[in-house]
Amino acid sequence: MKRDKSLEAVKHAELLMPGGVNSPVRAFKSVGLSPIIVKKAKDDKIYDIDGNEYIDYVMSYGPMLLGHADERVVKAVWSAASEGFSFGATTEAEIELADLINKHFPSIESVRLVNSGTEAVMSALRLARGFTGKSKIIKFEGCYHGHSDSMLVKAGSGALTTSVPSSAGITESLSKDTLVAVYNDISSVKELFSANKKEIAAVIIEPVAANMGVVLPKEGFLNELINLAHDNGSLIIFDEVITGFRLSNGGAQGLFGLKPDITCLGKIIGGGLPIGAFGGRKDIMEFLSPLGPVYQAGTLSGNPVCVAAGIATLKAIERDDAVSKANSSANYLIDGLKNELKNFNDKITVNSISSILTIFFKSGGVLNFNDVMKSDTNRFKDFFSSVLNGGLFIAPSQYEAMFVSSKHSKADLDKTVAIISEAIKKVF
Repeated sequence: MKRDKSLEAVKHAELLMPGGVNSPVRAFKSVGLSPIIVKKAKDDKIYDIDGNEYIDYVMSYGPMLLGHADERVVKAVWSAASEGFSFGATTEAEIELADLINKHFPSIESVRLVNSGTEAVMSALRLARGFTGKSKIIKFEGCYHGHSDSMLVKAGSGALTTSVPSSAGITESLSKDTLVAVYNDISSVKELFSANKKEIAAVIIEPVAANMGVVLPKEGFLNELINLAHDNGSLIIFDEVITGFRLSNGGAQGLFGLKPDITCLGKIIGGGLPIGAFGGRKDIMEFLSPLGPVYQAGTLSGNPVCVAAGIATLKAIERDDAVSKANSSANYLIDGLKNELKNFNDKITVNSISSILTIFFKSGGVLNFNDVMKSDTNRFKDFFSSVLNGGLFIAPSQYEAMFVSSKHSKADLDKTVAIISEAIKKVF
């Protein structure tokens, strides 16, 4: 594929923006390529400024369950925009979106809309600390909860050592209150509780990890985690920014039959426009201003255009049974891949649930961050280049998910199997 226009645009962008992008993964640095510059997208396709067409499995990193530019969502956005972009006051649409969220997430008795998943997590952590009167948070290595300072930490050299910043610009004083456990290892969480008695406000987790690639919880792990936290007087926060309205209409908690204290949402609830939300038990949420002492605010929170997109998206998901459609398409894709790649079982591992999947370039199971880091990233680079030139757009990182939408056609899924199979045979 020729990408001359994209190459020129990237050079111009690099003069104006750090790395030429507004989010690092878009720079394609980890795969050693120059990024594509996108012009438009529709259904399961995305098009660059050179006129190249790709079957899209990035799907804006998750929001586009209905595919790109769903006509119902586009119509809702146009209608809302024609009546004003922002008011600084509450609208009926905000109430309607809150009602739709609460309907599908029984654990969310009260919800607050914000502008991003990062903001939802940041606010939920503050609320957990304010409600419990405790300062420390447990997270899991490899789980991503946005770019707020306290979440950009990684484990120290030992299980009980102080966490260290994973980004420049974050002070040790901020990172010391974030403790890092091993995903799928309940004993690592028990050790942290034992060493920090009566200090832990909350445990935050992606109930299905999707930001180190797709990593599923072991059977019973999440139940044990909830019980352990509650036994120690701590809250459980589910970060369902990716999994909400994707694994089921009620997210991972709906699929697994679990009830966290606080849930963070984003992505799908805005249909591709910037939005986030956090909600949970009413007694916890009433600690938020204006009812309680925990301050949280936002000029653009509940933005009418974003909220309109969210309402249209969630209603369409219900009407179309979009989660089931996307799941069926993903299962068809995965079955095709497993059939074509059965001779490579000792070289790759496919992790999947519902409509998200990751092809890990490693053998054996992938249960935590240490397993993920054993992936062959050099082979992934070659694989990525091959599938991109073949007409697939996947995330330019071994550590991301592929997202299947309700608009991926059987013909495109068959084409995807052929392109991926050819690419894997090339790199091995």
